[in-house]
Amino acid sequence: MAEIKRIRCGSENCYLIEKRGRAILIDTGRKGFEEKILNQCKKSRVELIILTHGHIEQVQNAAFLSKELKAPLAIHKSDLEILKDNFREPVSYQGLLGMVVAEVAVKNFEDSVILDFKPDIYLKEGDRLDKYGIDGTVLELPGHTRGSIGVELEKRAIFVGDALMNLFYPGLPMIYCDREAMIKSAERISAIGARRIYFCHGNPADNRTWIRTDY
Repeated sequence: MAEIKRIRCGSENCYLIEKRGRAILIDTGRKGFEEKILNQCKKSRVELIILTHGHIEQVQNAAFLSKELKAPLAIHKSDLEILKDNFREPVSYQGLLGMVVAEVAVKNFEDSVILDFKPDIYLKEGDRLDKYGIDGTVLELPGHTRGSIGVELEKRAIFVGDALMNLFYPGLPMIYCDREAMIKSAERISAIGARRIYFCHGNPADNRTWIRTDY
């Protein structure tokens, strides 16, 4: 069974999934946490870096970590256009908390710089991670961004990126580009059944029915 190591990077999480010395890294955090993430990763042989989507907190350290770890970068092709400019996709929200999160996100988009990089691998629904030593499957979970993806691990855990969030409470993402797709992705995760959910934002939680009546 693979070991899941949560790397806390301020309000975000990255995850190192390791089995028998081989590992993949999910997301790369913001500038300022790159050395912390690198030090954790040096304890294993990281063979792949997966970016769950193209927002700043997932990709800002991608170029640095890929170079240092000599590991390829993987993302869904639909998020390519937002890698250099997160404003290329609309930012919508619902409710007062959503408005606050959207304002913070927009400010981060304005103030942060993403070092230019080109992904090495484009992931899609059903791609397996066995070649990297991990019993995992890629899930397409659009809505937060068009190319949002997750990873199901050993039929016991799902790394959802920002397809779900646990900022103030576990639930749907506070911001999104496509509301209908976001809801469908949440319904899909619920339908998978008993799994531990690992968010980019917040503590892990058990899978459940994620759709609230106000959506």
